[in-house]
Amino acid sequence: MTEPCDVAIVGYGPVGQTLAILLGQRGRSVVVLEKQPAAYPLPRAVHFDDEVARILQAAGVGAELPRLTEPALVYEWRNAAGETLLRIGRGGMGLSGWPDSSMFSQPDLERVLDARAQALPTVRVRRGCEVVDLRSDSTGIELAVARADGHRETVRARWVVGCDGANSFVRPYLGATVTDLGFFFDWLIVDLVPFERRVWDPLNWQLCDPARPTTVVSGGPGRRRWEFMRLPGESLADLNTEATAWRLLRPWGFDPGNATLERHAVYTFQARWVDRWRAGRLLLAGDAAHQMPPFAGQGMCSGLRDAANLAWKLDLVLAEQASDAILDTYASERIPQVRQVIDFSIELGKVICVADPAEAAARDAAMTAAARETGLTPPLPTPAIGRGLLAEGDPLAGRLVVQGVVRRGQALGRFDDVVGGGFVLLSAAGDPTRRLPAPLAAFFASVGGLGAHVGPGAPVDDVEGRYARWFAAHPVGAVLQRPDFHVFGTARDIEETPDLVAQLQRALAAGGGR
Repeated sequence: MTEPCDVAIVGYGPVGQTLAILLGQRGRSVVVLEKQPAAYPLPRAVHFDDEVARILQAAGVGAELPRLTEPALVYEWRNAAGETLLRIGRGGMGLSGWPDSSMFSQPDLERVLDARAQALPTVRVRRGCEVVDLRSDSTGIELAVARADGHRETVRARWVVGCDGANSFVRPYLGATVTDLGFFFDWLIVDLVPFERRVWDPLNWQLCDPARPTTVVSGGPGRRRWEFMRLPGESLADLNTEATAWRLLRPWGFDPGNATLERHAVYTFQARWVDRWRAGRLLLAGDAAHQMPPFAGQGMCSGLRDAANLAWKLDLVLAEQASDAILDTYASERIPQVRQVIDFSIELGKVICVADPAEAAARDAAMTAAARETGLTPPLPTPAIGRGLLAEGDPLAGRLVVQGVVRRGQALGRFDDVVGGGFVLLSAAGDPTRRLPAPLAAFFASVGGLGAHVGPGAPVDDVEGRYARWFAAHPVGAVLQRPDFHVFGTARDIEETPDLVAQLQRALAAGGGR
């Protein structure tokens, strides 16, 4: 048996990697068990949004993102005649201080995350180690592990998180029920590396042609992805061949003479979620807990939101600074948001997954008229998280807090890099931590709390005016930001900050707020 660890993570995709990093940065001992002996080398996920970029920033890889990504300003939907059905975009930075949409190649991101995880002294990554059994007791969980060399061993952990994908080994041990929404469509995914760069305008778009619904998007710098829907009567065997991939790419101007086919694979797009994300010391995250169609680009994003929500709660429980009941708020907060994102992804899927010409014509007539009227539609904000560790009765609780570029002393950059993360009290009227009486100040410091007076010319100088605009739109005196960048609660006046921090203290002790 190996030395016991704080957290064992089963699965080492982007969700498991990010969770390991966020825990390791907090000094927690983490063992990651991944049955595959090497990282999967081919593309899979290709999109993340501004909130997920901020999570990656918190994981210490923000400086790498510009070289790994290609910002996507507009996402356009067109019919077979080339008419616009829908244009989504804004052309600037999202609320979280990064581009609204970034396109990337998953192997590139995984290499960066792996290097970050391996650099943390309390994180151990064990490849070629398959978990074959789990046994729980009152103090922890024992995992039976089969190594690639044929040997068996036992790993003991205080908590275990299954980040092991749609076919999760961990999930059945929670006794969870999977709710399947019955949205099934087969698509051929084709990833291509053109020999020469081309300018794509728009960078990402959907061809809503009933003759062959098709997705055309960036696969990250220098890469392109096509997704071709399987038509009625078309066999999976015929669709999933290299010859079919090249045949479908030919009208787009690509053949083996001007591009490399990196991958072709048929995926069945599904929409489902798990009703139980915690059972005792077992938890789920990522595709083990939910799957969704890719049309909103939120599959991996949702998994990284899971990691960001769970990491700080596990840390507080391990530090005995909070009741383990706060881990029940992980599911109560995440499931409602995930369900809304799945529903939105399905609605987008209903627009493109139309193979009937008459149905497509009716869709086109309605949507082209609406598109001419509305023009560019701003990206929909991420829904607020559900009930959980949040201040009672606060309408802003559960929504994201803005991140902007700030200057403090000689340091200039994004707020989290310049000031820091964790629990952060923000105010445009002064340093809110100075309003805290000594006992509350000590408590807030004990959970890593920070205070910031942010504004034009303030100690934390609001260089872009983003915080000034946020406070103008939300007339509050102070806001308490959680480590996952969501609003815990607000104070109408900066002098009411002690009440806000006292609410946090009570919520951590009780295991939840509203």
